[in-house]
Amino acid sequence: MPDDLKSEQETQIPTNLRLLLLVEEIAKAGIPLKPMQLADALGLPKPTIHRLLQTAEAKGFLQRDLDGRSYGPGPRLRQIAVHTMSSERLRTGRLAILKAVAEEIGETCNLATPDREGMTYLDRVETKWPLRIQLPIGTQVPFHCTASGKMYLSTLRERTLEAVLSSMPLNPLTEQTITTPTALRKELSDTRERGYSQDDQEFMSGMTALAVPVNDSTGRLIATLSVHAPDQRHSVPDLLQFLPVLKAAAERLSELHGS
Repeated sequence: MPDDLKSEQETQIPTNLRLLLLVEEIAKAGIPLKPMQLADALGLPKPTIHRLLQTAEAKGFLQRDLDGRSYGPGPRLRQIAVHTMSSERLRTGRLAILKAVAEEIGETCNLATPDREGMTYLDRVETKWPLRIQLPIGTQVPFHCTASGKMYLSTLRERTLEAVLSSMPLNPLTEQTITTPTALRKELSDTRERGYSQDDQEFMSGMTALAVPVNDSTGRLIATLSVHAPDQRHSVPDLLQFLPVLKAAAERLSELHGS
């Protein structure tokens, strides 16, 4: 954009809105953005962009990506997203959907959202069986060995995924945990192809799980819907009979959060 047009557009953006628009642009992109990309998108000079980024980073609303040059959501912005998704209207609708799924399947259902270090349980409806796996709301679980985490990883761009795998410890939590990047890449490729992820006692011995994506209006993953069960009741192949139920519920959740 020519400098004279940038200068004209800058005067049209109120000073107290510039930081909000910058944060919105990064959240909307869904990937870390460089200052030049933000300058072009907002029509603001690079010095202004750098000043806004420094402020947002210092206050925890944005943070630098692994490359040190791009910016993505920081902990405070991610917390705002969680609070927004936990609003009374959305949560009431979500719980109604989760309860219907849990009753139809007969097992515990969870809604989880991605965070910096793992997946965090946002909502949960427990099974009525006395034998159950207790993972309360707010629990954070690893990416590499859970159905919800692998579903999220499978949606990342190749470059981002490689950066994550190079920095993420693949700690073995059970004898079934995938602990090598090569094996995990193969699992994520399979997940992308089939449209669901699975956990066959990889996170916790005796627990199986399936997860499907909950997407926004652009098709980007915002959460995962999963079902957990003790392997005494359901193996992974057993759980696959409930895949249509999970996918239909994920569609309803997507529509709820897009409305």
